Amino acid sequence: MSSSSPIVPVILSGGSGTRLWPVSRESFPKQFWPLVSDRSLIEETARRALGPAFAPPIVVCNQEHRFLVAEQMRLAGVAGARIVLEPVGRNSAPAITAAALLVAEAAPESVLWMMAADAAIRDVAALHAALDIAAHAARAGRFATFGMHPTAPETGYGYIEVGGPLAGLPGAHEVVRFIEKPDAATAATLAASGRHLWNSGMFVFTAATLLAEMERHAPEVLDAVRAAIAGRTQDLDFFRLAPDAFAACPNISLDYAVAERTTHAAVVPADIGWADVGSW
Repeated sequence: MSSSSPIVPVILSGGSGTRLWPVSRESFPKQFWPLVSDRSLIEETARRALGPAFAPPIVVCNQEHRFLVAEQMRLAGVAGARIVLEPVGRNSAPAITAAALLVAEAAPESVLWMMAADAAIRDVAALHAALDIAAHAARAGRFATFGMHPTAPETGYGYIEVGGPLAGLPGAHEVVRFIEKPDAATAATLAASGRHLWNSGMFVFTAATLLAEMERHAPEVLDAVRAAIAGRTQDLDFFRLAPDAFAACPNISLDYAVAERTTHAAVVPADIGWADVGSW
């Protein structure tokens, strides 16, 4: 990892785990279960971002899970996490915007690394190498994502069509387009093409870039979240978003709000042993 200012990990822990029913359910969703090791998925996620290259994480979660999340951070050896409590679930775009607004209050040029609480990654060294490339791209104003080389014609993932290398950003490529979760025939074509990667759903950008892109492509989301952050209350490590303002926010993923619309997208092809632990 490079020695520039620390990367701020942002862990989105909003899901209620319906696809893994009955083990995972609303009161105790899948990110709190040890499904791939003896540690829970969210603890594994937090541990990938420990060390001098990283600032303490921001975790955005359902307010009902606040003590669970705090305990998982303690188990992971994480100190100083900021836990942002959503009064209602509004998908990933509002959640990451809340984190970016908090970070931007002190350091708008900080690099944010957005990740779901419930992915499995086997090769953390390879992940950190890819993150280094993505952080370089982010500091150059890019909205970076990670593309995983397909190992099967998977219909449960979105795909990224990869363009040429980006000048001055070794390891990062242009994004031709993002492709929705395909049907089986399309998935087979994409997986075999050599030009298409799985969209991991992890994104890297500066707080300033994310907020500028939200202003451009989803201003109604930014306005609602800005009001929710302005009206927040704080209790220890917990930041409670203003309920009415946040409830007024559109329910939209970051993929729809920005990734598929931005002209600044970059993709870092990576082999990190990644899997979205989405369903059985």
